[in-house]
Amino acid sequence: MLRFTLPAISLFLTLLTLTDGGSIGVNYGRIANNLPSAVKVVQLLKSNGLNRVKVYDTDPAVLHALSGTDIKVTVDLPNQQLFAAARSLSFAVAWVNRNVAAYHPHTQIEAIAVGNEVFADPSNTTKFLVPAMKNIHQALTRFNLHNQIKVSSPIALAALGNSYPSSAGSFRPELVEPVFEPMLRFLRETGSYLMVNVYPFFAYESNADVISLDYALFRENPGVVDPGNGLRYFNLFDAQIDAVFAALSALKYNDVEIVVTETGWPSKGDNNEVGASVDNAAAYNGNLVRKILTGGGTPLRPKADLTVYLFALFNENQKFGPTSERNFGLFYPDERKVYDIPFTTEGLKDYHDRPSTSPSPSTANPATPVTPVTAPSSGNGGVSKSSAANTWCVANPDAEKEKLQVALDFACGEGGADCRPIQPGATCYDPNTLVAHASFAFNSYYQKKARAGGSCYFGGSAYVVTQEPKYGNCEFPTGY
Repeated sequence: MLRFTLPAISLFLTLLTLTDGGSIGVNYGRIANNLPSAVKVVQLLKSNGLNRVKVYDTDPAVLHALSGTDIKVTVDLPNQQLFAAARSLSFAVAWVNRNVAAYHPHTQIEAIAVGNEVFADPSNTTKFLVPAMKNIHQALTRFNLHNQIKVSSPIALAALGNSYPSSAGSFRPELVEPVFEPMLRFLRETGSYLMVNVYPFFAYESNADVISLDYALFRENPGVVDPGNGLRYFNLFDAQIDAVFAALSALKYNDVEIVVTETGWPSKGDNNEVGASVDNAAAYNGNLVRKILTGGGTPLRPKADLTVYLFALFNENQKFGPTSERNFGLFYPDERKVYDIPFTTEGLKDYHDRPSTSPSPSTANPATPVTPVTAPSSGNGGVSKSSAANTWCVANPDAEKEKLQVALDFACGEGGADCRPIQPGATCYDPNTLVAHASFAFNSYYQKKARAGGSCYFGGSAYVVTQEPKYGNCEFPTGY
């Protein structure tokens, strides 16, 4: 390890502060009944040096409040309107006229997010995505705004078929030809970028037994070497972003840039949401801000100056789901900070990550397994309980698909599970479903760990059963 004298360290830190880096923005969600007015929110953004904001609609009060400021805005066309925008150019023109042209340039709208995580939308709007993007762009052309405002669509990491190791990153095969090829071609032709939502928290929560918390929070750690390209990763965020860059490269779209439209860490969670705490949220977001503003690219793209939008501005008390969903905010609704981190290069001068000396309740015992639940048996594969002596670990079919995919990637990667049988053409590839493949990988990991307590956990995405799972003709091992 290279060691510096004190003068050298001082010079290094000075250079670091002056380095031109990326940009930090924030997501302004409003699924709550106790938030301040839009005018007060704009003042909050300005007083904290936040000059980029992403909203999930085109609310007139918000866009009017942002008028005349230097804050750049990304607006959203909701998933529910994708069908109309795809089917009708006149709808797209009217939408742009009413929600964009009416405010720009006094409100500095710089991008339109067409939909959000469309591939995970239960309404099955995927086929409308690219036509809607094209119509919105054509509508911008009508108003001569196409060179000033970019059009893209945020994807979740679940859009990747493989994300570990990063060098093997690839998009889901069934989405490549109908969606990603035309979408990436559109982004290239219009000079736009791919919007990506990444949450290292979910990966850590599901795999706390194999992922170091320091690795997830940008703290000092030995790093992880990617066996595909030999690059060493010191944080999970970089590894996830480079998996997307690798997926772009695999389709020969190296020139398409990435903007991280969502990332964050909850300050509070349920008992089984491992890692959700104020200390960890402060460390993740604070260290991420420092990395981005001081010119931190990724191992695969060291010169990439990323724009990153933190999720989210406020805790939102009307969001559904686990406790964490309502506690991703940087601020309470009364505008107090949930924790103190900087958002500007100037603020970084006095910033120091201060690890807690005592674990929070949600992280004190990260290996505690959840209570097993009974999974329904079906013709497509399933499990049921019996009093057999052997035990197996299977995926919870009610778990969120994104959490299952992340857990599967790590079971087959850092977890050391034998995932060869679930590769195309192998004995356990069919049925080709996420639950079936995750069940095989989770069980392999569980058996390799000698069925130790906590080894069938994966953040609540798995549980132990006492009857051998049945997925096609696949045989699940009971020991190694």
